[in-house]
Amino acid sequence: MPESLDESLASEQPPNSDVQKSSPHNTDAPFSPSERDPLASHGPKRRRGITYAAEDKLPKLPIPELEDTCRKYQAVLAPLQNRREQEDTAAAVHEFLKSDGPELQARLKKYATGKTSYIEQFWYDSYLNFDSSVVLNLNPFFLLEDDPTPARNNQVTRAASLVISSLCFVRAVRKEELPPDTLKGTPLCMYQYSRLFSTARIPTENGCQIAQDSGSRHVVVLCKGQFYWFDVLDDNSDIIMTEKDMALNLQVIVDDAERTPIQEAAKGALGVLSTENRKIWAGLRDVLTRDEDSNNAECLSIVDSALFILCLDYTEPKTGAELCGNMLCGTSEVVKGVQIGTCTNRWYDKMQIIVCKNGSAGINFEHTGVDGHTVLRMASDVYTDTILRFAKSINGQAPSLWTSTSPDPSKRDPESFGDVSTIPHKLEWDMLPELSTALRFAETRLADLIQQNEFEILEFAGYGKNFITSMGFSPDAFVQMAFQAAYYGLYGRVENTYEPAMTKVFLHGRTEAIRVATAESTAFVKTFWADDEPRRKVDALKKATQKHTALTKECAKALGQDRHLYALYCVWQRAVDEEGAEAASSNGCSSPVDGSPSDMGVTSQRGGSISHSPPRSANKKTADKTTSASPSPRRPLQQMPSLFSDSGYDRINTTILSTSNCGNPALRHFGFGPSSADGFGIGYIIKDDSISVCISSKHRQTRRFVDSLEAYFAEIKRLLRSVKKGEGAGRSKARESEKEKTVGKGKVIKIDGQPEGEDQVPVEEEVDEGLGGYGFFDAGMLLQALKASQKEKERPSDKAVGNARRAIGKKLRLNEY
Repeated sequence: MPESLDESLASEQPPNSDVQKSSPHNTDAPFSPSERDPLASHGPKRRRGITYAAEDKLPKLPIPELEDTCRKYQAVLAPLQNRREQEDTAAAVHEFLKSDGPELQARLKKYATGKTSYIEQFWYDSYLNFDSSVVLNLNPFFLLEDDPTPARNNQVTRAASLVISSLCFVRAVRKEELPPDTLKGTPLCMYQYSRLFSTARIPTENGCQIAQDSGSRHVVVLCKGQFYWFDVLDDNSDIIMTEKDMALNLQVIVDDAERTPIQEAAKGALGVLSTENRKIWAGLRDVLTRDEDSNNAECLSIVDSALFILCLDYTEPKTGAELCGNMLCGTSEVVKGVQIGTCTNRWYDKMQIIVCKNGSAGINFEHTGVDGHTVLRMASDVYTDTILRFAKSINGQAPSLWTSTSPDPSKRDPESFGDVSTIPHKLEWDMLPELSTALRFAETRLADLIQQNEFEILEFAGYGKNFITSMGFSPDAFVQMAFQAAYYGLYGRVENTYEPAMTKVFLHGRTEAIRVATAESTAFVKTFWADDEPRRKVDALKKATQKHTALTKECAKALGQDRHLYALYCVWQRAVDEEGAEAASSNGCSSPVDGSPSDMGVTSQRGGSISHSPPRSANKKTADKTTSASPSPRRPLQQMPSLFSDSGYDRINTTILSTSNCGNPALRHFGFGPSSADGFGIGYIIKDDSISVCISSKHRQTRRFVDSLEAYFAEIKRLLRSVKKGEGAGRSKARESEKEKTVGKGKVIKIDGQPEGEDQVPVEEEVDEGLGGYGFFDAGMLLQALKASQKEKERPSDKAVGNARRAIGKKLRLNEY
């Protein structure tokens, strides 16, 4: 068994020492500095394949001009402020530009010299310093569409298929066979894919760290709160199990987990501890690893170093909202004083693939090192591969998603696998009294957290992308205005709204904040809810969506205001905390441009949280602490700069509508928790002929918000068609004549992508199609696979799997582990 990651993180290694791979079979494998803090490393060792081929050619994230950022800051605040507040913000900005701003800008530029990104260090710190539970606060979820072959929508079959496809994705990333992402021919940064698997969020007393075992070759399976593991890859990252082998292992695990009554298993469901406050969790990890005679440290290391976690739930959520809640935070169900909900069947410090009893499946992921866009690529490819692989089992000529030179595991000699253990092993924790007590307290706090939030979904089938574009609108901008109108219709006011814009056209790019509430969107919602003529409402919508599209394009170029201001704030905070101007150029988690290995370890983890900008409570605390000190000529920035102390900075960092567009045909829903106590978390997917929305809140008017949104979608369609009909423009005399002649003579064939009776209108340039959200992946092969699967004859495989299971059942009894 390997030493625990906590011990590995504490161990010291020379910067350039050779390090063995760590796995459940290597007990003497310390972690290198880059494995202890992989986000500080320069990136994957590459040049072997195609995945990272364009990395060296990507431009660095630009640092915007200070005056431009301040101007945009005032512009995004204007719709949220009254005249007096606008004047106060203008005065604060004016003072900032005259005094602290230029010096902070100069410090930021100096700090960014030699780094891949001026914001990367600060962005990681904002996640890793978050002390509260990651559940509902950090980790998002994806809900996959069901397998198009009904016979395969049972838990074991679906889980085995998803795991094998995920391992194919792991192999493609490690062997650099994964085709790189592009956007309209422009290559995108692939760095995040190297941090997608075998990583773990490790809490410490001084903030969290991200540890990664680059040699990991096993998965961990959670079933009824019990932990199991087995190897799935060899030392070359080649897969050593077939889908049938995987199904056998998973069925044996399910059978074994059912031997323990769920109330009894819940008392040892240590995954609940990963939902605790991070500092409490750090202390509990110390308890787990302090006793040398206990195997808890080894068990913890196996979980931390796994490729990913597979959660096999025993429940079958009945509604879409229940499914979304299950994927995001699990269910809470207390029977006879014992928590038996699926919330006990999770480990939130790693990526989790979750499969319900009825085969419904989703992904919950740790957000520090990867954005939704990266996990969407993985989810989309995995879903596509499951369909293609099933088709290949029927027709050997069916295409494959990835080109690979790896051998087929079914044709390999088992001796070639090396030292592996493919038989499931159950992790047996030593339940110390301290752990049992902590587990109960953690579970009650988690149950409270789950009960404090609610989820509602909208699966709007009235229209989707096709209709929206036929009306001349950008789909993402159109839906964003729907959120604005629905909220205004409920509350009569405009609130701060966030949407991420992808910046992966730059090296190590993450996101920039699109602030959706603008003067144009405000004018639109007021016009829409007023007693005004349809033409004026449609014109106002057009102006609002055009403005949103322009903002999206600007933010995708990394020319927004939020990230720049946050970096300036962090530079100021560093200068104060570290007592010297040199602090603003100190090393951090960012990567040296020359790509040389670095041994930076974990650096200062101050400032910020997972909120889209640093929480004001933390800022004020720091300000109070630092301004109470005596003045020093070496610390001219000791007093908080006027821009950050202005009430407008509080306003822009308190998001009420936190939204994100992330999806394609592989997903049914995606979502996340609200980012503020009185806010909404809104994840949405715009498909060709439908729109899916998942909304969360802390028991605000969530159901009414969904109803208001649905009513808006219907009303705006009516308005658009009435205006269109009144114009009569764009319809040729021949088309009108044809329409008259064909009445009562059969169904008119609809032009592909165009609703009946509508003429195509030039659509706004859809720059947001791949930038204001993450739905840009080419779904061509997925759509082909879906169509092909409908034509294939269904061939149930349960019988074969069941027969094979009986053949190995005796070998997998617990007393033989």
